[in-house]
Amino acid sequence: MDIVEFQQWVKEYYKNRNWSDLDIFVRIGFLAEETGEVARAIRALEIGRDRPDEVAGTFQENKSELTEELGDVLGNLIVIANKYDISLEDILISHKQKLQARYSEN
Repeated sequence: MDIVEFQQWVKEYYKNRNWSDLDIFVRIGFLAEETGEVARAIRALEIGRDRPDEVAGTFQENKSELTEELGDVLGNLIVIANKYDISLEDILISHKQKLQARYSEN
């Protein structure tokens, strides 16, 4: 699946579940929550978890958790992009151009 297909799939899936109808500030809250979960997953991969109420996972389990959380972040970003009718391709191109202009070695 390419990025355009995925953006469209997210749009339809979230619409069918009425998730895209949420207020944008609620969506930003979800994005912040999921970003925190990415940080937690990276911590588990890099330094482990030492709370007595948590079970330490294997590297592969922790990597799978990070993959899942990154997907949740991406889903929320796509919903935000869709709300403002911004294609992910346009985001990728714009970001690449910005970095190349900022850090070009002329």
